Amino acid sequence: MANTIIPIFTSSGDAEAFLAFPYLFNSAGEWIGFITAQREVYSVLGNYVGTITNDPRIVRRRSGENKSPVKPLQAPGRLRIAGNTALPKMMSDLGPGNIDVLQEEPERLHTLDHGEMSKDMD
Repeated sequence: MANTIIPIFTSSGDAEAFLAFPYLFNSAGEWIGFITAQREVYSVLGNYVGTITNDPRIVRRRSGENKSPVKPLQAPGRLRIAGNTALPKMMSDLGPGNIDVLQEEPERLHTLDHGEMSKDMD
């Protein structure tokens, strides 16, 4: 796994995810997705989520931009996240029709044991 850990922010400036390329983790260090070299973000199940911006944030078109699922990566181990996180840069405007995934649709990035496709625990 990469040595550089990049915080991924919401539009309100909160670090809600962390990138250790190509893996994406939540603030608890659990794997929630991955990023391609083309900056496309996918869930742990291989479903398209959006793209990563230079801010860095995860955004998608509100109109429901859909791409075919891809083969998910093999699950990495848990990520240890430092207690202090750098402050975000000035956030650019998302523009009309775009949404901040981590802020408005965080359920798109869930762990393997959660989400709409997980097996019932009953």
